[in-house]
Amino acid sequence: MRALGIDFGLKRVGLAVCDPTGTLVSPLTTLTRTTRDALFDELIEIIQNESIETVVVGLPLSLEGDDTLTTRQARNFAESLARRTDVPVRLMDERLTSAEAEEELNAAGLRGKKKKMALDSQAAVIILRSWLESGQS
Repeated sequence: MRALGIDFGLKRVGLAVCDPTGTLVSPLTTLTRTTRDALFDELIEIIQNESIETVVVGLPLSLEGDDTLTTRQARNFAESLARRTDVPVRLMDERLTSAEAEEELNAAGLRGKKKKMALDSQAAVIILRSWLESGQS
């Protein structure tokens, strides 16, 4: 199953995809948000062009597992995306994915601007990989 992982952010939205077998997850790109409509247009185009069958949006819960303002924004984003596509949109707990993504990029030797540019899509990789490993697919 071809799935798209999304690390939702107010400024940038990181994307990752998996291969059709759900084995290999790769960073795709990071979108810079301009307008809400432009973001959704870009996402719908990617969903179609990449033959995506499921979308997984990271849900940024607090460390205690509670909803925050950002959690509610991510839920609203996922609901809005679900209204615009026939592809199922799922939510996945993303606590600590940014820290894990930063560690992976440090280990890969990325620094400075290159690391900052790759951080959101790497977080999307972790979100999608976690969802695939959880067996929720």
